[in-house]
Amino acid sequence: DNVSMTNMDSMLVKYSIIDSKNNEIAQQVRKSPIQMLTGIADKFEYDTQELNGLYELRIEINPEQDQPEQFDFNNRGIINFLVRGDDINPLLDVTFDGIRILDGDIISPSPTIKITLTDENTNQLIENPENFFLTLEYPNGDLEEIDVNGPNVNFVPADLENGLTACIEYTPTLGEGEYTLNAQGIDATGNFSGDHQYSVSFNVFEDNLISNVLNYPNPFSTSTQFVFTLTGDQMPQDYHIKIMTVSGKIVREITKDQLGPIRVGVNRSEYRWDGTDEYGVRLANGVYLYKFYTDIEEELDEFDLGNTDQYFKDGFGKMVIMR
Repeated sequence: DNVSMTNMDSMLVKYSIIDSKNNEIAQQVRKSPIQMLTGIADKFEYDTQELNGLYELRIEINPEQDQPEQFDFNNRGIINFLVRGDDINPLLDVTFDGIRILDGDIISPSPTIKITLTDENTNQLIENPENFFLTLEYPNGDLEEIDVNGPNVNFVPADLENGLTACIEYTPTLGEGEYTLNAQGIDATGNFSGDHQYSVSFNVFEDNLISNVLNYPNPFSTSTQFVFTLTGDQMPQDYHIKIMTVSGKIVREITKDQLGPIRVGVNRSEYRWDGTDEYGVRLANGVYLYKFYTDIEEELDEFDLGNTDQYFKDGFGKMVIMR
């Protein structure tokens, strides 16, 4: 400096970070005084995780004449720098009991609705449940803002070991009717998951019912799958399908293991029946009947959600083999 600071106890240095809107972040520290005809190497550290954009770093020695000085025109320095912030949207995903549903699907009266937010930023993780925004529209039109800190919400913060994914599990108890769920989320730097919120409508039936037990395609020549709709919250532990002739003779039984796991809502069997009997012999062309059986059959009513009477009547379905 142009004035010796030999007699000073300490030297005040001010560091200022100025953004494009002239907002200032300032720090002041005291350092050992500079001796006459000497200099010092200075080091300033600041965590830029909260910054984004173009900034100035201003360094001022002896600000506001902390020590009397004849000249101070050369006490300041400016360095421009750019912080490239996080501008990538997080990925939002919503499942109902582990399944992604479509508008109008049927779900359980007591579902586990899981909303996840995945972000690529390894420095600023999603660690706050308030990064999620959820609303539920009820059958009567009432709109509820879900309390993400409420008793029926479980939050799991993101960490480096779980794929940078934060998760909310919402477990409501729902009455019968049609609902709409809206979901939105932001990452730790404020990026929304999308320009528009996720929205899906769904239906709830409280009674344990089975409907629309159909096979597709029908008629078929090489193979067919079974499709059925399950409602309520009581899942059968055992279930199977019996196929019989129009006279009632059982020609094939399709087991639970063959049908695969089922859920509330529309199910399509993993198994494809190839039109053979228990011994692998191809059945003749013609009309056959089938019936869906479960271990809660006495409590499981059959009803029709659509115009399927021509294929499904009195608990029995009708299929046609046509080769």
